[in-house]
Amino acid sequence: MTALDLTRADWRTSTRSSGNGNCVEVATVDGQVAVRDSKDRSGPVLAFGPTTWRLFLRSLDEDQRG
Repeated sequence: MTALDLTRADWRTSTRSSGNGNCVEVATVDGQVAVRDSKDRSGPVLAFGPTTWRLFLRSLDEDQRG
């Protein structure tokens, strides 16, 4: 597995963040979706493929609909 080059990442706060300080930031880098804790920007980053990311977002929508 090759590490992502995050130097070009354009981080933005997720629209799914609730505004209570528990936020994540997301960026698209080399076809992957990178996710990090907004309070620990130099900390670990998780990376997901686009299909996995879409499935994750879809599951959030389904949970909200109940």
